[in-house]
Amino acid sequence: MKLFTSIALFSLLCFRAGAQHPAPGQPVYRDKTYTQKFSIQYVLTSEASTGSQHAAHARLQKVFCDRNGAVQVYSTAGLLRPSGGALLYPGQLVTDRLYRPLLDMRIQDMGLYENQFVYASDQAVLSNAWAGKLYLKHRMPAVKLFCGGRDFSFLISDGRSLQYLKDSNTVWEGHEEEPIIDILFDKARNLFWILGENSIATFSAGDLKLRVRYKGSGLTCFALSGNQKEIITGTHNGYFIIRADDAASQGDMNTKLPCTDLTVVRIIDGKTWFGSVRGAFMLRADGKFDYYASRRWVPSDRIADIARGRKGEVLLLTDQGLAEIHFEPMTLYDKAQFFEKQVRERHIRNGFNSTVTHIRKGDPETGSLEDSDNDGLWTAMYLGGEVFRYAVTHSPEALQNCRESLDALERLFTINPIKGFPARSFERRGYAASDTLVWKHAADSGWDWKSTTSSDEAIGHMFVYGAIAELVDDPGVKRKAIRLMDLLMQHIVDHNMYLVDWDGKPTRWARWNPEYVNARPLMVGDRKITSSNIISMLQTAWHFTHKEVYKKKAFELMQQYGYLKNLMRPMNDIGEAPADADALSKDLSDGWNHSDDEMYFLGYWGLYRYAFNDTLKAKFKASILDHWQAERPEKEAAWDIATAMTGVKDFDLQEAVGYLQRYPLDLINWEVTNSQRKDISFIAPNFRRQTIAEVLPPDELPINRHNANLFELDGGDKGNSEYSAGDIWLLPYWMGRYFGVISAPGENE
Repeated sequence: MKLFTSIALFSLLCFRAGAQHPAPGQPVYRDKTYTQKFSIQYVLTSEASTGSQHAAHARLQKVFCDRNGAVQVYSTAGLLRPSGGALLYPGQLVTDRLYRPLLDMRIQDMGLYENQFVYASDQAVLSNAWAGKLYLKHRMPAVKLFCGGRDFSFLISDGRSLQYLKDSNTVWEGHEEEPIIDILFDKARNLFWILGENSIATFSAGDLKLRVRYKGSGLTCFALSGNQKEIITGTHNGYFIIRADDAASQGDMNTKLPCTDLTVVRIIDGKTWFGSVRGAFMLRADGKFDYYASRRWVPSDRIADIARGRKGEVLLLTDQGLAEIHFEPMTLYDKAQFFEKQVRERHIRNGFNSTVTHIRKGDPETGSLEDSDNDGLWTAMYLGGEVFRYAVTHSPEALQNCRESLDALERLFTINPIKGFPARSFERRGYAASDTLVWKHAADSGWDWKSTTSSDEAIGHMFVYGAIAELVDDPGVKRKAIRLMDLLMQHIVDHNMYLVDWDGKPTRWARWNPEYVNARPLMVGDRKITSSNIISMLQTAWHFTHKEVYKKKAFELMQQYGYLKNLMRPMNDIGEAPADADALSKDLSDGWNHSDDEMYFLGYWGLYRYAFNDTLKAKFKASILDHWQAERPEKEAAWDIATAMTGVKDFDLQEAVGYLQRYPLDLINWEVTNSQRKDISFIAPNFRRQTIAEVLPPDELPINRHNANLFELDGGDKGNSEYSAGDIWLLPYWMGRYFGVISAPGENE
């Protein structure tokens, strides 16, 4: 299946006329195709869809794809096949009716032979390939396992007894002392490997001898390695390897796995795949695993079978349905176009960049757009991405997106009666929450607005107004951005460095006054972030309005009240407040605040780019790099790429690109659990709230915005919401394009 169409000539020649050149010595990622993973799923349907009264309770057992690309699932309700299905929109497993005679047979197992479907019924081993000539009768009505050998020979089993069929005859019969779990054929040695619960045996097709080769316990699955020299054997507690030529020798048990209770092991295109009771995982060349669990990847986590799909995708059969894991070649620009579509089709609410909530069964089309405390912030971040996109491409669509979201931010100021005060959000009356302490009626009787605006929103506003004023060449859009930044900053200056709400009081979290800021002990992060943000905001306002009040206030705060020292304080000095500190300071310093990281880096745009002089700019650069060093373990694309603004040569570009590549296309907020994994190294509790030695890739984590702790291993809301890519992905991508550290697709110079 081809999900992404080829890029049009315009996109390949997409110019960077408005983009910066990277600083001397800075690396540039050339946007070539990489492998993007995503899942298309098929769920087990009810009787109405399958036509089988047992289908809803069927046990799914095996999945295969034949040389024609047809996929079949063997279940206790008969043969099933996938129907429909697309990324984010699951298809169904329905009764396979293509070969009607099969519907009337008692099919008790299926497999592949020479890449053709072969079945075991209560009477024969048969196929519809080879003109239907394969029909080997047997004397085992309760057959439930079979495996093909050389020259259309087959070893079959009912779970205890064995029969070897060749040339339409039963040429050998035998019996195992324990239940037989699986059979596989070893071409190199012309023998069958037979897996029992506590042993591995072989049956030689040459001398017709059954031999026990290994004795153990708790065996669950096995596979012959790609080089035919090893048997990879799964158990309830990991896997081990035995040599095919000396099965009595057992290697060490491998338990550093995402889940140790294994159900299936397969070799697909030279790569080792494991299924377990908690998802599937593939062994990488570096010894780590790519993990596929949660509804982002599979209908359920209990894996029944794994197989190669039509065009290289991997089929993961679970007890609730089938997943096709696709590996699609695409560029970062392709991904950006995919996400631009996602945002515009589902995530724009009154111009805001919003989350879709109340989703039913993971279908994003069933949800509704909801207001957020941070509508101004998330929209500013999306709008910033569109500003960078416009600066790079001069796309009329990007400019129109800028206009619409800027209109939403402007209305945050006009919908309430307080001059220069941006509301958190607004909504039509009757559709917002009924909390009258937060929601207020607008003068327009059809609307309500949300009060208590915080510093998060303020820094988001100032970041994007500065970006628009500098980078958008449309005079009307530019003037509006400058007018709004002036309105906001004049309000703050006029109200003694506070945002003052409808009740004439400062809001809870928009306080930049020295009495508040310097009341925090030196090691409390709120003192540093608040100082950093307000200097950035005042610099931005002065840079574009040239009103001396902003410059004067900034130097007053830096020189008389220590804000320069506050913002320059090293990140290593930030920690918990002392025992004798006030309650608020203790509350603000009980651990690393990742929302502050977001506010810092948005503020760095104005702090560094619009610094009053070169001396301050050098200091600000040092502060930014100090912060970035603390953030490096998270491998966060937005912070890495924002750091490139300073011209530094090393800003972990490859880590940023890895983040952009590995971020999932499915932004449904599925429930994700990693804390049970045995393949990750946990570390002691710490102030930064880093839980493991190395951060997991984004497609194995819960969906996170940039204000989240990427070391949080578990999370999600059971698929009840879908986040927008506007702030999560498009902002760092287009920022990277603007700084010139990510190239256009196909651009080699």
